Amino acid sequence: MPTLDPGHMKTVVEAALLVSQEPLPLSELKKLFDEEPSSDALRRVLEDLRRDWQGRGVELAQVASGWRFRARPEIQRFIERINPQKPPRYSRAVLETLAIIAYRQPCTRGDIEEIRGVVVSPNIIKALETRGWIEIVGHKEVPGRPELFATTRGFLDDLNLTSLESLPPLDDLGSLVETVQAAVAPAAAVERPEREAIEEPRRAAA
Repeated sequence: MPTLDPGHMKTVVEAALLVSQEPLPLSELKKLFDEEPSSDALRRVLEDLRRDWQGRGVELAQVASGWRFRARPEIQRFIERINPQKPPRYSRAVLETLAIIAYRQPCTRGDIEEIRGVVVSPNIIKALETRGWIEIVGHKEVPGRPELFATTRGFLDDLNLTSLESLPPLDDLGSLVETVQAAVAPAAAVERPEREAIEEPRRAAA
């Protein structure tokens, strides 16, 4: 059977995606074949697969890091009965910090504190870094060269988004906080330490 026969390609790609624990980008899917297929050919196969799985409990989805199979959101609550997981208890302070970084990135801790009006605890930044939602992408060229933070592909993957342009419109800070909390709660496997929610009121400059 020709390796680039569309039917054979679909079978191989489907199997690879079903056994992979992480999303697979086109560059990885191309490695499945002796003769590398074109990106357009792979996209047609993926779209065909997505149609094949429509209306079933599992769907093929594209996220920032590539393509993956996932349980449909309305099915998740049933799956949790045999694999119960504690939802994360991220404080509003953690989620507000994440929201600011998501919409204002790249930004410094000072930028976040200016918007929120309180000192941002190092534990909040650490919690977001540990979760894989933010990372340091550089330093701002001002005195002290503070770190610049931005969101990661993992953040977009957890929200089932393909790019930052897919973020919902931010009418107010609370709307994204609720969106993030609702989106990540079913998928989280660990609970954050309580200290991650601690903040200190902004102290007046001496």
